[in-house]
Amino acid sequence: MNNFITLEFDEILKQLADKALSDLVKARCLALVPSLNEAEVIRRLDETTQAKRIIEQTGTPPLPPMTDLQKVIDLIAIDALLMPDQIAHVSSFLVSCRRIKAYLEKAKSTEIIIAWYGESINELSELENEIERCIRNGIVDDKASARLADIRRHTVVTTDQIKAKLDALLRKNKTWFSESFVSLRNGHYTLPVKRQHKNNLAGSVIDLSQTGGTCFIEPASVGRLQAELTALQIEEDSEVRRILYSLTALISESLPVIRQNIETMETLDFLFAKGKLSLAMKASSVLINSERKILMINARHPLLNPATAVPLNFEVGYTTNGVVITGPNTGGKTVALKTVGLLSLMAQSGLHVPAAENSIFCLHNLVLCDIGDGQSITENLSTFSAHIKNIIEILRQANLESLVLLDELGSGTDPAEGMGLAIAILDELSTKKCLFVVTTHYPEIKEYAAHKPGLVNARMAFDKESLLPLYRLEIGEAGASCALYIAERLGMPQHMLIRAHQAAYGNSTKQYEGALQQSNPLPAQAAIIVPQIVKQEKPKPKVPSRSETFKLGDSVIVYPQKETGIVYAPSNAKGEIGVQIKGQKSLINHKRLKLQLAASELYPADYDFSIIFDSVANRKARHQLEKGHYEGNVIVNEWDEK
Repeated sequence: MNNFITLEFDEILKQLADKALSDLVKARCLALVPSLNEAEVIRRLDETTQAKRIIEQTGTPPLPPMTDLQKVIDLIAIDALLMPDQIAHVSSFLVSCRRIKAYLEKAKSTEIIIAWYGESINELSELENEIERCIRNGIVDDKASARLADIRRHTVVTTDQIKAKLDALLRKNKTWFSESFVSLRNGHYTLPVKRQHKNNLAGSVIDLSQTGGTCFIEPASVGRLQAELTALQIEEDSEVRRILYSLTALISESLPVIRQNIETMETLDFLFAKGKLSLAMKASSVLINSERKILMINARHPLLNPATAVPLNFEVGYTTNGVVITGPNTGGKTVALKTVGLLSLMAQSGLHVPAAENSIFCLHNLVLCDIGDGQSITENLSTFSAHIKNIIEILRQANLESLVLLDELGSGTDPAEGMGLAIAILDELSTKKCLFVVTTHYPEIKEYAAHKPGLVNARMAFDKESLLPLYRLEIGEAGASCALYIAERLGMPQHMLIRAHQAAYGNSTKQYEGALQQSNPLPAQAAIIVPQIVKQEKPKPKVPSRSETFKLGDSVIVYPQKETGIVYAPSNAKGEIGVQIKGQKSLINHKRLKLQLAASELYPADYDFSIIFDSVANRKARHQLEKGHYEGNVIVNEWDEK
């Protein structure tokens, strides 16, 4: 997990969680980890691609947050009575179910497989209609029952009668009252009587003002009506509770279906969150290979500004398993490391990456990195000690299936010993045959990498005119620190430059003076460019089409029927794959197929597929032909007859 933070994979997961709506799915996004199962990674990437296509073609999916809904379900689990606003949450969810089902139904026309998730959503129209009839604006509506409507009608009539009587008293004896309006106190309609006149009005004192100067009295003349009103209010409360209990029971009965809908909605929320993130990053699906190869084409670090980013082209694992990047500070070497590591984690987690679609990634059991100063205050370690401690642990864990990223290898100590340690570490990484990328300043390491089988140099390009890094990775060339050149361009005296060159390289003054180019000193450059990187274009390997990825004996799922079949014939010119389903052979467009299990996981390498696909007569005929020619012996090529 520390490497996730170092490579900023946790920031990508936070962005993914921001695209989700429900709290549970947000938590699922934050807990996403790379998979080591190639078929699983390909499936996850394909789901992301499908979700992205649906959003592009059909618009933003009408998914609900579902946060309040989970609280409602928890209340039902303890047999609690649901209140009108809680029942309204259920109604809103049912409306969303209906809308997302219609949304996915529309998306089916695009032949996108995840559109069939809509078949798992039950609309529950009767429950939705009943809630809509009974609950309006967060309260139980008058139309919820005839009895409730009758009670509320009588309540209105009785209330009007009480107010009419009280208004008459107010007008008749104005001097008795401190105010000229009826006041509702403690559920009773009262008159604000001045304290000195309280004995003039027969009735019950319901409340007093804060100063005690006003008595709120319910006149005896409205006592009967007030009692009737109280009885009506009790009846109304009883009828409302009966209706709420009825709706709660209906929701409880539908709870299994609601839970299934919630599960489907959460799955869709997660898939569409991945699709939204891909759109936001302008990312693409990439190819996953089972070999130890990475080819990144026009890749960008997803946390840098895409408008100003210089793309990165990078490869490792084809003829080399290690890349040594050199060049000046602030040249983007660290960003190159992080881009390789972060995009690998994203692809392995089923997320699209900001790179060309024909980029290729492989799976790593571990992505191990030593990036940053690494100083540990709690363990009282120096920066160098912290680096070495970290690298020792990396070397202990790394193996053939790991990706190792080391920044400023061998720095922070005596140059000669640091260089020696760096070469020893590179030797050990080469022995482990893992993929690795390191950055360094040591010229000896550049020479070592140039002659070490399996290693290749790379450099960060530098503009010698502006003295600014170009953040462009050039594989196959070793970089220089450019320190002396920069010092000359900034106006350092010649005698100091000559002495520095002698101390560094031991060259004669004449050789150095011939190498230096005289020029006017430039002012110090204060501008800082956000590191972004590329490399020189390499020949692109041939990438197989999707139809060519299906092999003889692969177990596949056929959509939309979701039937399981076995590939009996490779793709033809139309992109159709031969699939045997329940003994029947058919040619099916590759877009309707999804790999379930590769043949390599199901059968031995030399497995005879005629056992599955040939008839008994054909197998017998083949067996006879192996012994010699027989007149009339005919073999029907059933594999191609469809």
